[in-house]
Amino acid sequence: MGSTRKRASAWAVLAGASLVLAACTGGGTDPVDPDDTSTEPVTFTYAYEQEWQAYNTTTVATNASQNAIPMNRVTLGFWYFAPDGSVAPEEVFGSYEKVSDDPLTIDYAFADDAVWSDGEPIDCDDAWLTWYSQSGQTDTFKPVSTDGYEDIKTVECADGEKEFSVTYDKPYADWVAQFGAILPAHVVEKEAGIDDLITAINEDDTKGLEAAGDFWTKGWVFKPGELPDPSLVPASGEYLLDTWESGNSLTLKANENFYGEAPVADTVVIRFIAATSQAQALENGEIQAMDPQPNPDLKKQLEALGDQIVFASDDQFTFEHYDFNFDGAFGDKALREAFALCLPRQTIVDNLIKPDNPEAIVLDSRYYLPFQPQYEEVAAAITPEEYASQDIAQAKQILEDNNALGTELRLGYIVPNDRRVSEAALIIDACGPKGAGFDVKDEGDKTFFNAGGALVTGAFDIALFAWAGSPLVTGSSEIYTTDGGSNYGNYSNKEVDDLTEQLNQTSDLAVQQDLITQIETILWEDLATIPAFAFPGIVAYDAAAEGVEYNATQSGLAWNMQNWNIS
Repeated sequence: MGSTRKRASAWAVLAGASLVLAACTGGGTDPVDPDDTSTEPVTFTYAYEQEWQAYNTTTVATNASQNAIPMNRVTLGFWYFAPDGSVAPEEVFGSYEKVSDDPLTIDYAFADDAVWSDGEPIDCDDAWLTWYSQSGQTDTFKPVSTDGYEDIKTVECADGEKEFSVTYDKPYADWVAQFGAILPAHVVEKEAGIDDLITAINEDDTKGLEAAGDFWTKGWVFKPGELPDPSLVPASGEYLLDTWESGNSLTLKANENFYGEAPVADTVVIRFIAATSQAQALENGEIQAMDPQPNPDLKKQLEALGDQIVFASDDQFTFEHYDFNFDGAFGDKALREAFALCLPRQTIVDNLIKPDNPEAIVLDSRYYLPFQPQYEEVAAAITPEEYASQDIAQAKQILEDNNALGTELRLGYIVPNDRRVSEAALIIDACGPKGAGFDVKDEGDKTFFNAGGALVTGAFDIALFAWAGSPLVTGSSEIYTTDGGSNYGNYSNKEVDDLTEQLNQTSDLAVQQDLITQIETILWEDLATIPAFAFPGIVAYDAAAEGVEYNATQSGLAWNMQNWNIS
């Protein structure tokens, strides 16, 4: 969708790029400069393309970067993605330690002074909510993924305790990135009308848990500009949700009850600005930092600003792809084959990506990106020769042979996004009536990623978006497995399900690569999805800005917003 994920997910819908699928995001609490004695209030403004809509970023409907990016330093967990993609402990929040491999057992401890912004202690109840809401034990909660959590029998702690332990039924490769989406249990209890969540779970309070699941899934999703009472959205990080101006900005204020170092900037304003307008906003001083999706003119615009800004491009764990809807016309594999043959992947890369990254190539893997050492070997092993280059004539022949010329296809993606509009135009030119012979309808829509949008409801035939992620392997589970929370096209293959389960249980890199090669071979054979290109990461900020540091994962620049400053 182009998204993010606030958990052990490798990929998040990247909104506008986006999750951020999406959503494990967080940020380290690097210390501020002890010599900085300035007391002047600081407001730092950051540009992002898509508008925020949800406090809980871990549901099927909200797993997007547009939600996770603003929440980086509002709700914390036990870990965060470091700039290089590694998982680092969020030490101010708490600590964790693996105490056994057989069975896999992890001990956690919330910081003694960790509290929500309303003064409520962060404790055992919140750990239980995190586990239960994503464990898959009930249909009342709708998480984007149950990976890892479904293999935990229970959370061992009592109401109010700061320490807890979890034991897995089987190995889990990315255990280090669990419990990164801590949400306030006391809010869920109040809104669901239950006295104690742990008691409700242990006593199987069906009515209470249904109400809790309904609120957890839907109650933290808001209409544009309608920010709720602060009691409904407390913070555990350095910043609070403060004001929301629909279509313009979301403002974060310093959390006065934060138990760690105070953030440098008193206020962070997230401006919702299309990528094509961000360079101008940076030049005008309307914003201090940006890390937008690539578009052909952006690099030229930024380079023209000279010493006024700092500009760089680097590798990024984000990739564009095309997802088929198996419940529509593309339930017919012959039509998927025709579309795969007419799809102008090389033209899209040449025209829209190489201006930002001259080394860009057509992407053939869904798990590894070109800058990763495994990519070349895996890509060579998995990619069918017939799809290595475009063949419009063969695509048209397939449609003729199947009496399918003129088959209507809804091409869905999020707008505004000039690069995606250009992508759609190139696809229509190659696969439409003047090309292969499909009747491709451009259905770009600003609500494409929303809870009732076309991606979530399945109102598309081909979905054009990106996954933003990290090097973690388990996050892709929900994208390609049967009934997975991020499997929007309803693809299903039992062999992929079984191989993915094996992948999720091994931390051996060589075994992971072998399993991924097997999975991706099947994904290409089935034409479940088609990868397009890896995003070149772009970051630009005012020369007077301090503390801005590029992050290659779905966390983006906002991973350490607590350190942002203007000199």
